[in-house]
Amino acid sequence: MHRVALLVSGASGMRLPQHLLGALARQPEIERIHLVVSAGASQVLTHELGRDRTSADDLVAAAGISDSAHEKIRVHRDSALDAGIASGSYSLTGTVILPCSAATLGALATGSGRSLIHRAGAVALKERWPLIIGFRETPLTAIHLENARTLTYAGAVVLPPIPAFYIGGEDFQRFLDHYALRVLDHLGIEDRGDPGLRWE
Repeated sequence: MHRVALLVSGASGMRLPQHLLGALARQPEIERIHLVVSAGASQVLTHELGRDRTSADDLVAAAGISDSAHEKIRVHRDSALDAGIASGSYSLTGTVILPCSAATLGALATGSGRSLIHRAGAVALKERWPLIIGFRETPLTAIHLENARTLTYAGAVVLPPIPAFYIGGEDFQRFLDHYALRVLDHLGIEDRGDPGLRWE
């Protein structure tokens, strides 16, 4: 059975963690999903979901997860540095930062993080667990590139959510499905969800 951390930082693109959360929750071999939403991410969620205010619970609700799968999810405050995922003694299959802001990328690359998201990402690096970084920024500066290079050498996989035009079609859902499958692949988890993701 797998345990995965999904860390949501304050960059645009909240459909991405919403979709990935649903995909993770549908996998029968995943027993626990640890979800952390930063304060910045909550602000972006508010804007992108068109609500007065949002939280991690709103992201869970928007993912359309069944009641049984909902039991897998544990929500942590970004300030909760005493959470299990802040320690390497709590083993994870992998950690995903999606979307990853430039500030989060920089904090991880320099080891200067102070939040649970930063700490959980640093733990994944030191324990050599898969750390997948869905960096959301463009255009890229030399600072972004150097930080991404540093994290790649440290063992992370920088996996920007770039549309895979070769899958064809104009349905945005196909892009979300394809990206979620790429993340699952890097976590070493075969999609067994029902309904399954589409990768044609």
